[in-house]
Amino acid sequence: MSTSVSTYGRIGETERAAFRAGPVDEESAGRLATNGLDYRRIAVDSDEYVGWLQSVARGFQDGERTAEQIAATRERSGYRRLTGVFDPESPMDAPVATIASWLGELTVPGEAMIPSCAISAVTVAPTHRRKGVARAMLEGELRAAQAAGIPMAMLTVSESPLYGRYGFAPAAAGASWTIETKRAGWIGPQPAGRIDFIGRERVRELMPALHERVRHRHPGEIDVPGSHWDGFAGTNPAAEKTAEKRAVQYSDAAGEVRGVAVYAVRENHDDFTKATVSVHYLLAETDDAYAALWRFLLELDLVAEVHAGELSVDEPLLWMIADQRAAKVSVRDHQYLRIIDVVAALETRRYGGSGTLVLDVSDSLGIASGRYLLEVDGRGAARVRILGDGESIDAPTVALGVAELSATYLGGVSLATLAAAGRVTVTDASAGASADALAKATRVLGWHTAPRLSIWY
Repeated sequence: MSTSVSTYGRIGETERAAFRAGPVDEESAGRLATNGLDYRRIAVDSDEYVGWLQSVARGFQDGERTAEQIAATRERSGYRRLTGVFDPESPMDAPVATIASWLGELTVPGEAMIPSCAISAVTVAPTHRRKGVARAMLEGELRAAQAAGIPMAMLTVSESPLYGRYGFAPAAAGASWTIETKRAGWIGPQPAGRIDFIGRERVRELMPALHERVRHRHPGEIDVPGSHWDGFAGTNPAAEKTAEKRAVQYSDAAGEVRGVAVYAVRENHDDFTKATVSVHYLLAETDDAYAALWRFLLELDLVAEVHAGELSVDEPLLWMIADQRAAKVSVRDHQYLRIIDVVAALETRRYGGSGTLVLDVSDSLGIASGRYLLEVDGRGAARVRILGDGESIDAPTVALGVAELSATYLGGVSLATLAAAGRVTVTDASAGASADALAKATRVLGWHTAPRLSIWY
């Protein structure tokens, strides 16, 4: 396997550019060719990009992109590797399937970062279903990441059942909130700083630096590509309804900006005292900034409800309102991970306890299969090595698939929960005491807090 990207280092533009320019996977290309399909990369500055973008829009049930939208999106898509599957017999000069990916950095337990391949824009035209197209594309991107020395893949999904077959698993859940403002009652802190309105261009300037200071603290966060901030801030000229977005900043007592929020208000024309606020993005560097921004949003005049999506499952906000029943919270899967390099992935993160485990990992794609010895010291740091055939170790053994290992990686689910669900098996090599072995394994692989959620597409 290539080691062009250091597991423990930052990803540079050289590595990102090499990945974007890399060839499509030969195995997937050959498989698609047997069905008369052509699998190739798309250059952002080429004429093929227009058809690729229109195919993506169609795949997500969006309208056809205008010339202005195409130009704005092309300008902001240079960071991505774009791939399409073409049918030479199709009457349209556009791919029948699409996928995009880029190299990013995922924060993992212990405030470490691991290089990861972020996958998006996965579409297959309904005219070309059940031809192995999606499988060829996803497996192709995983093998491309493996060839580039990237130990992890990640994505968010529209249809959750699709990705388990490729080894992905939900690793960070997202929460959607609806809060009745009059009922909630603020009992949280009242920071000494101040809230001020700012323009969309100003919030666009502030968000990247704030996020960079925050993302290293929370497992599940990623580095956000620059063009995404235009979407959050409403500064993409081709996006719809950007004029509805309003922005505020929180400055602490020393005058330093420590947080921002972007939101929109929808009037209730039947009762003007019952408007609805939608929180598009809230970013807080400090506890005071978090409290001040949420208090501002919950105490806006003429507002009956505040809606916010893709929040963490352990938001402190719930303990800042007097009536927790004022908040309706629903939780669902959001960020999916797929371990590619088990050794690199397990050595990068930190652990909740010391101990020794044998991980017997199965992987239908053969990328991560093997038996691994995980040794965690008293500082929570790990050493991992691949075990040879027939090598016996006197330690608890955890038998699981790569999807289950990926699900536990950020600390979002425990081995005990997966064992109770029948998804993993834990035994003790010496005594056969599976209950004790499970307790030991859960303590070692566990982490002290749930992952935080990073909003990305």
